[in-house]
Amino acid sequence: MTLIHLFLTLGGLTVAGFFIGRSKAFSVCAAQGGPSALHSRPFYYGTLTSIWCAVPALIVFLFWHFFQSTIIMEMVIVDLPDPIRFLPDARLNLIVNDIKNIVAGNIVSVQVNPAIQGAATHYRSLEMTAQAALGVIITTISMAAIVGVCLKITPNFRARNHVEKVVEVLLIACAVLAVFTTIGIVLSVLYESIRFFKIVPIHKFLFGLEWSPQMAVHAEQIGSSGTFGVVPIIFGTMLIAGIAMCVAVPLGLMAAIYLSEYANGKFRRIAKPLLGIMGSIPTVVYGFFAALIVAPAIKDAGDILGISVSSASALAAGVVTGIMLIPFVVSLSDDVINAVPQSLRDGALSLGSTRSETIINVVLPAALPGIVGGVLLAVSRAIGETMIVVMAAGLSAHLTANPFEAVTTVTVQIVSLLVGEQEFDSAKTLAAFALGFVLFVVTLILNVVALTVVRKYRAHYE
Repeated sequence: MTLIHLFLTLGGLTVAGFFIGRSKAFSVCAAQGGPSALHSRPFYYGTLTSIWCAVPALIVFLFWHFFQSTIIMEMVIVDLPDPIRFLPDARLNLIVNDIKNIVAGNIVSVQVNPAIQGAATHYRSLEMTAQAALGVIITTISMAAIVGVCLKITPNFRARNHVEKVVEVLLIACAVLAVFTTIGIVLSVLYESIRFFKIVPIHKFLFGLEWSPQMAVHAEQIGSSGTFGVVPIIFGTMLIAGIAMCVAVPLGLMAAIYLSEYANGKFRRIAKPLLGIMGSIPTVVYGFFAALIVAPAIKDAGDILGISVSSASALAAGVVTGIMLIPFVVSLSDDVINAVPQSLRDGALSLGSTRSETIINVVLPAALPGIVGGVLLAVSRAIGETMIVVMAAGLSAHLTANPFEAVTTVTVQIVSLLVGEQEFDSAKTLAAFALGFVLFVVTLILNVVALTVVRKYRAHYE
């Protein structure tokens, strides 16, 4: 039985288990006044039957999938001739690789040892037997589970409680998986960062004013200074993010206020989907827009005004990044403003406040925690933007506050350091992990600040 046939069979049994369990629930309550006599709705009895049909079978399949190859190979090795079976481990591993290559259809050499060819044939035979046995076992387990659950179905059987317990365990497992995934990411980045700081002192990295990660191959090589001062990159990141926020926050907040407080229903029904479409545009498209339209327009305007503007500038990247973030800010702010109780508006209006005074003095202060949280999330997105910066701001690291010059960001440097074949024992490659750790710390601080602001102001309005 192939893998596709196995999953189709299991899926069919799971669906059948749902209808069988549901029908069984109807049948046991038919003589007692109908479904109202059941502890749970018939849907839960069918769902519980499906769960018991699928989950044990999937557990067996996962166990079988992870250990099948090892067990079969051990059985094949035991049947090898003694001169091959008692070879040193290094040579025996080569034989095992040859067997696996033959089974996979790869050519290992011109002349194949008959014993190895026979072992590969034996492996295929055992694998087919194992697949057939797995199909029989999973089918048997699923059918036995259906029968077992159906025998337990009575009017007093608490099917809903069992289903909710399974869902609770599933949610806990997902939460634990998310937490451990985050911990694993942090630890892996931290480990590589520590390796980098063993090569480059941390004070030179954090306070250095030059960034040139091109390590020299020989002492006379020019243009490979190998300096790893992160200050220009951090400053460029904050410059572009600041410009983006100067564009996104005013426009996004004013658009959200209009949609929430002034726009009629017809306009909202048109504007909200359009903003959603605008927010779903890939960032590379915004990068093309920045490189082909915004950056040349800024340069031409600078030439007219007598200002020197680079063809790749922080201003172009920041403006387009801000435009990209407008739907994000509008969506979050609109939801927060709409969540403000209508009673606050009615109270302010009844005391003689105008509509604008109500918005400024009542609605916005009440919605401030959510707005601040949304703005800080937008800042995190601006800091993590890559494609727009690559296409509109360049790759050179300059320590400058002039928005008309080219700068670079942390994410862009991470990409450039890890492009191509790299050795993960050099300072140049490990610098990417150090930059990633710095970016993680910065975004963590922003999130902590957002939570602090939300908690501080929420106490006044709830």
